[in-house]
Amino acid sequence: MPRATPASKASPTAPAADYPANLYIGTSGWAYPTWKPEFYPAGTPARAFLGYYASRLTSVEVNYTFRSLPTAKQLEGWIESVPATFRFAFKAPQRITHFQRLRESQDTVAEFLASLAPAKAAGKLGPLLFQLPPNFAADTDRLDAFLRLPALAAKSARIAFEFRHATWFSEATYSVLRRHNAALCIAESDDLATPDVSTADFHCYRLRRDGGYTPAELKAFAKKFTALAKDAEVYAYFKHEDEPTGALNATALLDAARKAGAR
Repeated sequence: MPRATPASKASPTAPAADYPANLYIGTSGWAYPTWKPEFYPAGTPARAFLGYYASRLTSVEVNYTFRSLPTAKQLEGWIESVPATFRFAFKAPQRITHFQRLRESQDTVAEFLASLAPAKAAGKLGPLLFQLPPNFAADTDRLDAFLRLPALAAKSARIAFEFRHATWFSEATYSVLRRHNAALCIAESDDLATPDVSTADFHCYRLRRDGGYTPAELKAFAKKFTALAKDAEVYAYFKHEDEPTGALNATALLDAARKAGAR
């Protein structure tokens, strides 16, 4: 595919350029030395990756939390590395989605949310992504019961669900999500495409196609997302991989959005 052209080097501590408000675009991770020199400048040390990343992009999805919760010191270090307008999205622990499968999860959910308190206090907390396993078929009663857990019912964070079994794509599911203001994460991959249905007062997209996206496709996403961002926050994350394709795609999308001049 035509590869996005890297943007000019920016200060690691500066906020991303003058992008449309409410538009939070990034990748699912940032700690990739192999992104040098196409995304990170060749001499960038690993400790400076996040600061530089946040000078080019406006959000990141943290997959680390799928297997392990961050310490307060670790999370505070991330928070201090990014500008005030930056947002962190976090993938929910596999213990909740894959082991407990949304059952008897109150304590685990509460622990997860408590670990993210520094990000919330700093105003840098984006959505929490609950990605269900591919063999988890639709069970809307269980989904509804899960979203009624006290830790989630407090509405202290934006919640998004990525379903990877096609039986979830129904009005019954969308009704439950709308009842709790939880977003259907619109995930696009080579294996399954989620219907583009809005169920919350924000939007969440995961763009996971192998090989990335063409300039024309990125411009189309930019047009769509900037229109949505006039009325709601939009979060979109490209696939993380050893090649910097996702980061360059995200940068190109934001550049297209800025040129469109939408706010």
